[in-house]
Amino acid sequence: MWTVLYIAPSRSVALRIRDFMEAEGILIRLRPLGLRTKDHSTDYEILVTEAELEEAQEVLNQALQVRQYRELGPK
Repeated sequence: MWTVLYIAPSRSVALRIRDFMEAEGILIRLRPLGLRTKDHSTDYEILVTEAELEEAQEVLNQALQVRQYRELGPK
C-alpha cells in the first residue's frame, strides 16, 4: 500500500525529491493535488510504500537538512 511521505509545494520540488529518493533506491510515486496550472504550481504528494516509509523518512530528512544548510550556510 502507498502512503504519503511529503507534500511538495511544486512540481519541480517534487521531481527533485523523487530523483534524490530514487537514487537512494526508494520507489516513489507523485500525485498532484488540486488543479494544475500552466506553470505546474500545485502541491504534489510524494508517496512511498509502507514497507519503505521509515527509511524514506530518514533519507528525506537528511536531504532537507542538507538543502537548508546550503541555503542558510556561509556565503
